[in-house]
Amino acid sequence: MEVLILIFYYISFWYLFNILWLIVGFSKAKTFHHHSIIPKTKFSIIVPFRNEKETLPKLLHSIAKLNYPTALFEVILVDDASEEKFEIQNTKHELTLIDNFRKTNSPKKDAINTAITIAKYDWIISTDADCEVPENWLAVFDAFIQKEKVKMIASGVMYNNVSGFLDTFQQMDLLSLQGTTIGSFGNQQAFMCNGANFCYQKTFFLELNGFEGNDSIASGDDVFLLQKAILKEVKSVHFLKSNQAIVTTKTEKNWKNLFFQRVRWASKTANYQSIYSKQLGLSVLAMNMILVFSIVLGEWRFFLVLFSIKFWIDFILLFQTSSFFKTSLKHFLLSSLVYPFFSTSVALYSFFGKYTWKGRVFRK
Repeated sequence: MEVLILIFYYISFWYLFNILWLIVGFSKAKTFHHHSIIPKTKFSIIVPFRNEKETLPKLLHSIAKLNYPTALFEVILVDDASEEKFEIQNTKHELTLIDNFRKTNSPKKDAINTAITIAKYDWIISTDADCEVPENWLAVFDAFIQKEKVKMIASGVMYNNVSGFLDTFQQMDLLSLQGTTIGSFGNQQAFMCNGANFCYQKTFFLELNGFEGNDSIASGDDVFLLQKAILKEVKSVHFLKSNQAIVTTKTEKNWKNLFFQRVRWASKTANYQSIYSKQLGLSVLAMNMILVFSIVLGEWRFFLVLFSIKFWIDFILLFQTSSFFKTSLKHFLLSSLVYPFFSTSVALYSFFGKYTWKGRVFRK
């Protein structure tokens, strides 16, 4: 038992060091302040969707309110075999609706590939059908592109209309992912991003051969492309840390849907390329597992020590992140108690289980 406890302490300090390093990275990541300039960048906005008749109009409404010349962007909607066909309403901007051309095991990657073949402009920016974009979204990206020598840009995503424990639990989880994303960019060790707010040059996408090499994996249209870009030209890949560029999305409305969503996200981590990202993911999993095991073994005093270490170091990172995203840390203590069990279950299930996504079943 003493040896086991010693191993548990080593794991806790390993986790502690990793989160401290992300906190440092988050502080190093510079906030971009947008100043009005003459817009120049032309964007092709790509939105894959399947059965999103309730949420897609909200996204299109937010796009219609963009503070950006309509002549400088187009919207391409890619219908991935929706059960009910979506009808385009009159818009001030150019909008094209096409059907997805399936080639691989990844519907979303196929949708993006399908759209890129007809995209008119060199800057591709993707988002999801259940999102809403802020009015200065394209204006901030344009200003960033004009100021920095970039070929690929990741930016922030956060939940809207959060209420109740299920929503706040998801918000804590997403804050941890966003904090990890920004912290890793700040430390020049980027390995993850969110495809709901992801921008890159079409020519750079083609140089990278797009999703080739990971198109057998259903998820990961964002992180695998990012990791390929990092390996090829790290200095051209940036994170746009700006409140005016944050895309908002909706939470899952029940625990089952949330579980399968997180399984889908977790299923791609085994294919990460960098050693740093793998050891970070392993330290997080190990820390959560030892908290669960300490309860199973009845080591309550040991559990309280480890939980306190994790609670306070997590709080610092999430406080940084929530301050930037202007969200609260409501139910943080309760979420911290539930999370080790939830995270361990998701991780173990993702190794061998199947999950549903958009009405389809995917297997590991």
